[in-house]
Amino acid sequence: MTTDNIKIPKHVAIIMDGNRRWARERKLPLREGHRKGEKCILPIIDTSIEMGISYLTFWAFSTENWFREKNEVNFLLTFFRYILDSRVDEYHRKNIKLNIIGDLTKFPLDIQRKSINWMEKTKNNKIITVNIALNYGGRDEIVRAVNKWHEELKLRTQNSELNVKLFENFLDTVGQPDPDLLIRTGGEQRLSGFLMWQTEYSELYFTPKYWPDFSQNEFKKAINVYYKRIRRFGR
Repeated sequence: MTTDNIKIPKHVAIIMDGNRRWARERKLPLREGHRKGEKCILPIIDTSIEMGISYLTFWAFSTENWFREKNEVNFLLTFFRYILDSRVDEYHRKNIKLNIIGDLTKFPLDIQRKSINWMEKTKNNKIITVNIALNYGGRDEIVRAVNKWHEELKLRTQNSELNVKLFENFLDTVGQPDPDLLIRTGGEQRLSGFLMWQTEYSELYFTPKYWPDFSQNEFKKAINVYYKRIRRFGR
């Protein structure tokens, strides 16, 4: 889709960073930063739908987040349950397809079931695909992909050589285009392993805004910067 000869990104990925710092600066409990941050997700989805973006990926919980304070991790697990229970109908009404990427097997069984039900209920929705990365790490995804390929190889009568196209069939984002744009909020200027394989040629946008302050206008600002980039893909 193009508007005024400007290429709309098909896929935007977002590292939602800064919830805890946002809360600390306001002398609030850390959970208030996470609650405020969660409320920012749907407006960004709505704006993406308006702009014609087809895929969004939000990094909500990394493989390293398990090492945070036990109270915070327990709150996040409870919060995930609340979101999975309370948001699915609203997303479904908006024709949003929800997809979880990452290793769900590390979560309690009820969260695994709720996540699977979430994806099942919205699987036929068409307007936009929203990936939520839970217990996601870039190296972890690549290792899991290799293991999936190895397990499939055991079932084949002939060995097949692993190549880029084949390998991508075992990634969490199989069937999806790579992100055109990756946004990180919170001021840090690194990817921390997010979508390591898929972001080879993604345009990067870093903003000092904490995620709870990342508004629809801030999102549009990032998209406008993307419009000005010249993408050569190594050519």
